[in-house]
Formats: sequence, C-alpha cells, structure tokens
Amino acid sequence: MPPAQLVGIGRVVETLKTEFPDITISKIRFLETEGLVLPERAPSGYRKYSPADVDRLRYILRVQRDQYLPLKVIREHLEMMDAGQQPPAADAPPPPPAATHAPVDPPDPPSGPAPRSPRTVRLTRRELIRESGLPEATLIELERQQMVLPRRNSMYYGRDALMICVVARRLQDYGMDTRHMRAIRQSAEHEAGLIEQGAQPLRRGGNGNQVVAELANLVVHAHAALVQTILEH
Repeated sequence: MPPAQLVGIGRVVETLKTEFPDITISKIRFLETEGLVLPERAPSGYRKYSPADVDRLRYILRVQRDQYLPLKVIREHLEMMDAGQQPPAADAPPPPPAATHAPVDPPDPPSGPAPRSPRTVRLTRRELIRESGLPEATLIELERQQMVLPRRNSMYYGRDALMICVVARRLQDYGMDTRHMRAIRQSAEHEAGLIEQGAQPLRRGGNGNQVVAELANLVVHAHAALVQTILEH
C-alpha cells in the first residue's frame, strides 16, 4: 500500500469525529488492544491506518452506537467479513433505559505491538522479548515474581503476557521498575478476589467464564475511572 494512503491516529480521529463526535484516541487504542483493528506500524513504532482500517473502525462504531452490540459479537462479525462472508443483519435492540449512564471511554492502553487477534497470540519467550521490547533481565524478574507466565500447560505466551511486558517496558521510561509492577499486581490480586467472590454465586448456571469476564471488564473500567478521578482532584 502506498505510504501516502496511511495516516496517523490523530487524523483518523478527525475523519471519524463528524459521524462519531465522542470518538477519542483512547477509544481507538482500546479497540486495537482488543484485536478489532490492526494498523500497520511505522519503523518509528507509530500506528499508521489505511483506508480499510478507517472503514473497519467506522463499522465497529456504527454497530456499537446503532445496535448496542457487545465486543464479542462485533469480533465474530469482523471475522466473518475477513473470511468474505456477510455478517447477519440484526435489528437494533431498544435503547437502554433513560437511567442508564452513557458508557465511559476506556483507559488509554499503553502503546506497543498490537496482537494479531486475541485468539492468535502465541509467542515463544524470545518472540515475547522481541515484540514487547522488554530487556531480558526485566522479563526474568517478572517471571521470577510470576507476573508474566506462559499459558497454562504450554510453553507459549499469550496476549496478557505481551501486554504486561509492554507496560513494564514503558514504565521504565518514567523511572518505574518491577517494584512498581509489584504494587500493580497487589491491586490486581485484590480485584481478582472481588471478582471471584462476586462470580461464585452465579457459577451454577454453567456460564461461569462469561460471568467472570463480564465482572472483570466492569472492575477494570471502574478502576481506570477511579484512578483518573483521584488524579484530577
């Protein structure tokens, strides 16, 4: 693709803002982190979006706004489109009750190599170091403290391990090291305990994994919003 057709994330926001006034860089990066859009990377590391990427974002934002589709369903639709199939036409559900608050933009995730898809991230240890840019000595320390682990019953690392390594590498730019990562882990362990406690009574229906995922999503967004609120006051 000719480089002239590739644009930065700021230009993408400008392009989409007419139709989606609430669009933000944070929102686009969140969709990228979820594997819904995969922009190219310039040698400098900056995201570069093609016209197809912008169209993909426009589709995602439209079905979120008009049909209230969850990300899981949107991902399935995108996979069908990638395979040359037509996603099912769905009638837009009724709007949420008036008392429901508008969704808050998710936090700005750290920049770094975007996973190809939540289902396809399968990295060896050497690939994890290369993709994240994390020094091996830091990875050794994170592994020693069991903050970065391969997938269960596997020698490969997944999407969460990649994200943790990217965060650890970026924190180093601000003078923060694995000691600070330990504090983040302690907070995560506490929140994981709350999620497990909340999900326990609902596991009997056979949808335990779904309940845990939904609770985790709510807790993560609440945590991000509370941190931002504390920093602003």
